[in-house]
Amino acid sequence: MAKLSSKKGVQDLVNICKEKGIKTVVISPGSRNAPLIVSFTEDHFFTCLSICDERSAAFFALGIAQQIKSPVALVCTSGSAVLNYAPAIAEAFYQNIPLLVITADRPKEWIDQAEGQTIHQENIFSNYIRGSFNLPQEATSDQKLWYNRRMVSEAINKTMDPIPGPVHINLPLEEPLYKFDDTGSKSPTTISSVRTKTILSEGAKIELETIWTSSSKKLILCGLMNPDDKLNKALSEVAKDPSVAILTETTSNLNDNLFNGSIDNILFSIGNDEAEDFQPDLLITLGGPVVSKKIKHFLRRYSPNYHWHLSRDSAHTDTFQSLTHVIDSDPLEMIKTLKEWIPSDDSSYKQRWKKRDIFTRERGHRYISSKATWSDLTAFNHIVKHIPDKSQVQWGNSTPIRYAQLFRFERSLSHFANRGTSGVDGCVSTGCGAAFANHNEIVSIICGDITFLYDSNALWNQNLTNNIRIIVINNSGGGIFRMIEGPDSTSSLEKFFEAKHNISIEYIAQAFGIDYLRSSNANELTASLQDLYSDKRNKPAILEVFTPNEVNPKVIKEYFKYLKIEDGTTSNDESEKMDFHKGLQGYQV
Repeated sequence: MAKLSSKKGVQDLVNICKEKGIKTVVISPGSRNAPLIVSFTEDHFFTCLSICDERSAAFFALGIAQQIKSPVALVCTSGSAVLNYAPAIAEAFYQNIPLLVITADRPKEWIDQAEGQTIHQENIFSNYIRGSFNLPQEATSDQKLWYNRRMVSEAINKTMDPIPGPVHINLPLEEPLYKFDDTGSKSPTTISSVRTKTILSEGAKIELETIWTSSSKKLILCGLMNPDDKLNKALSEVAKDPSVAILTETTSNLNDNLFNGSIDNILFSIGNDEAEDFQPDLLITLGGPVVSKKIKHFLRRYSPNYHWHLSRDSAHTDTFQSLTHVIDSDPLEMIKTLKEWIPSDDSSYKQRWKKRDIFTRERGHRYISSKATWSDLTAFNHIVKHIPDKSQVQWGNSTPIRYAQLFRFERSLSHFANRGTSGVDGCVSTGCGAAFANHNEIVSIICGDITFLYDSNALWNQNLTNNIRIIVINNSGGGIFRMIEGPDSTSSLEKFFEAKHNISIEYIAQAFGIDYLRSSNANELTASLQDLYSDKRNKPAILEVFTPNEVNPKVIKEYFKYLKIEDGTTSNDESEKMDFHKGLQGYQV
């Protein structure tokens, strides 16, 4: 018979997790959390994973929850171990990913009494948590056990309702910690949270339909979202309306020939004299954060008359400083409603965006294939062509996620990135967690060298799966600081912004027993990618791609110049100017 902690409150917590269907528990070693460790691991219902580094453990759990779309439990000891969860909890909060964070604590009377591993843990994540619950210190009486069960049920419900997110349960535990019994308690009664649908009132429908039908230039901007075939199909129907242009990002996971990807490519091509032609009357936003800074600047300068934000939690997200309506609705239901409203037949707005999308895509391809030298841009161009179909990409923050926006992914890929807080601190661990949750598909983690080094403890994990493929773009530091205005004009660039280094990623790979590949030019990269994604490879691998840090910003700036339209084009070649305008006129949608 399984050994369980003799603490009734711990038994109830574990049993309610089981009743609520929380199956995966990521545990970091400790002593104060011993009653939790034993009670979870002795029950074979749970899949318990041991990860020593709490920061990495939390991001690993986030990667699993991101994929399975249901709560994953985290368990750690008291003290600074708890604080190490903070970056992943903040990311989960802003990305709406469900985590149940269970932290063991010292008895309240010992806080601030020079006891080891004792800090103020109650409400420790208060600014980025869906709920914080401090359980009774030793629940033994019927009243305390009733209170304990009610709090645990409510906490688990809050991980999913009204919207998913992280919830914290703090559990003070007295000694003895290693006292067990074989009987346990019977499964307690749990409390369920029943979801309901939000339905637009007739008055709201009339108001919104009036705005919709009177707007001849409608722009739907899609941010970070999980793949959703039903939403993709509904948007494809709305996109047939000639007054509707749909902009997507790589992390929107939306794909249709009527949609416009590569937003920055399009916007860099728009001259000041034509910007108002692209200005929407009505802007509709859905999904999470948008990567493109260019679209933020554009829509703040060329504001719509109306901006609707579709949000299940009534979030007043006014990114573009033009918000007029927050629509508390499942985006899919609202998009279905839009399909019912009469389309505008006399608008050329969709065609205007689509022509520019097609032309800049071909122009960008021309620059990369015939003008660009070896750099980040050409490396990413090779990489995106070799990522296997029906696989997943976890994009690192900083430059990789931005380069990802420049390419159109025609194949069946799913894309994820930690864009809730946009930090580099847990991208590799998150990708490894996602790979654990999806054993049957290749998961490519594409990140920069600083991102990889920051999170190299992701490899200190006995739960790594064989479908992990890590591509590290090594441009000798934080290459983004050579692209943005400011840092490159200071003497502090290399040491304090870029953080230039000479650390060998090959030796890190060796230390953790991970296969290692490297490339420094296009031919080597092609061969390495074929090796990385070979069907014969059956274990995790790292491919390090070296690019020239001083050349990279010059190439990307020239790329955008090549797309930019002011007086026809920035090129001095008169034939290119004529070719540009002839091309624009020739595209039909």
